[in-house]
Parts: sequence; C-alpha cells; structure tokens
Amino acid sequence: MKTATYVRLAHALSWALHPFLLPLYLVAALLLLTPFGLYPAGVKLYLVWVVVLYALVIPVLALGVLRSLGRISSYRIDERRERLLPLAVGTLCFLLCALTLAKIPSAEFLRKCMLAAGCCEAFCLAVSCRWKISLHLTAAGAAVAVLGVMNFIGVAGMLLPLAGAILCAGALASARLYLGCHNGMQVLAGFAGGFAVATLAVLFL
Repeated sequence: MKTATYVRLAHALSWALHPFLLPLYLVAALLLLTPFGLYPAGVKLYLVWVVVLYALVIPVLALGVLRSLGRISSYRIDERRERLLPLAVGTLCFLLCALTLAKIPSAEFLRKCMLAAGCCEAFCLAVSCRWKISLHLTAAGAAVAVLGVMNFIGVAGMLLPLAGAILCAGALASARLYLGCHNGMQVLAGFAGGFAVATLAVLFL
C-alpha cells in the first residue's frame, strides 16, 4: 500500500532528476570538476546560458504552447502518443545547442554531450511511436554513460559523480516504479537505451 510520504518523496525525486534538469547538472559538474573550470567567468556564463536556453527554457515554453493548443493533456506527458511532438522539439533543441557550442572549439566535449542528448531524444521519439519508454531513465542512463566515458578517458575527479549518478539512477527507477508511471521493462529499456546511445554518440560523433 502506497503511503503519502513515499508518494511525495517519489514525486520530489522525479522532479529533482527530471530530464530537463540533468543536462544542467552535467554542465555544473564539468565547470566545477574538470578543466572547463579554467574558463573565464564570461565563457562559463555563456556555456551555462546556452544549455539552459536549449535544454530547459525552449522545451518548457514548447510544452506550454502545446498545452494551450490542446496537443498535450498534461505537462507530465504520460500518454505515449502525446510525447511525439515534445520529443521532436527536444531533439531539435539539443542539436541546435550542439551547433551553437561548436563555435567554441575547446568546448568539444560539451558539444558531444549535447549531441548525445539529442540522439537520446531521437531514440525516445522513435520508440514512442510504438511503445512507452521511461524518459527519466533514458536521461539517467545517458548521464551515467557520459560520466563513465569521462572516467574511462582519464578525466580526474569524476569517479564520485559517477557513483552518485548510478545511485540516483537506481533511486529514480524505484520512484518511477513506485508511482506506477512505468513497468520494469520500460524503466530498464530507458536506462539501457540512454546508456548505449549516449556512449556511442560521445565516442563516435
């Protein structure tokens, strides 16, 4: 039997680890824990603004427009068919973000991260045409993949964030299952798909 406390905790975890927010957490980790931290303050602010604009502001505004037009019934977009337009917008936003970041040659890895996010959105869009998949766990799997690649290539200080991301992914999966938003296969497919797509994108694109 579900208790009110656990339901509130599961909802809070779902919002704190929302797919809109994970790219911002990743940028914060890069700017605080990697050589990106050596950038001048103006460059850091520009990078943060670009990611916030394309990963959060435009997608949220797009959801508002779609909601006002009646194309989605809820901002949570739990219905599989209603996810297609938001995911298409998200894919385009991340590709534009990667294109914008390409103007800073030294931010190549961050560009790859945004490109990986775009590929994950496209993956979810393709799957959602026929089946419901966990968007939360796809984003979590992508975050684990990016941090894992960074540890693999020898970026110092990223082991603790990787461990934290894995623990958060596990907690998020439990929350989504507890709320009844997804079944086990949808959660597993989301994490595995996000991990695989992001790994391939970061390494080869």
